[in-house]
Amino acid sequence: MTTITKSVADNELALSVVLPAPAERVFRALASREITDWWVRPGVFDTREWTGDLRSGSRWRAAGMSRGQPYVATGEILEVDPPRRLVHSWDGVGAPNEQSILTYVLEPLASGTRLHLRQSGFASPVACREFATGWETSFARLAEILEKERATVTV
Repeated sequence: MTTITKSVADNELALSVVLPAPAERVFRALASREITDWWVRPGVFDTREWTGDLRSGSRWRAAGMSRGQPYVATGEILEVDPPRRLVHSWDGVGAPNEQSILTYVLEPLASGTRLHLRQSGFASPVACREFATGWETSFARLAEILEKERATVTV
């Protein structure tokens, strides 16, 4: 079972999870089309497309379904330091013309990687709490995928 620690303030959330894979593998999952496999919250949103170029100043885009309606999320890659750190904006969080900043920090461990996520700049505390719940379900799904990969390799 994956343990996710979380703290939520009015406009900022922080999550931490230990994932059963090396930092290089986790970084690839965070910054590639693989997002469509784990960026989900059953019954709430389902990410079906992701495109991006991992260079500072480039753009990323994700699309899918949210509560039965199509959604598009976009942002700019602000900092890339594989496999340790990725920072990008997320445009339109909670309200039009709003932007949040996501920072992923990967910490190698003997058992895998501790992933720290911080997202700040929410339009409201409600949006912040909803995103925190979404990240929890998404990271639980990512941990499940990586655990299955590890089990396949060790068998």
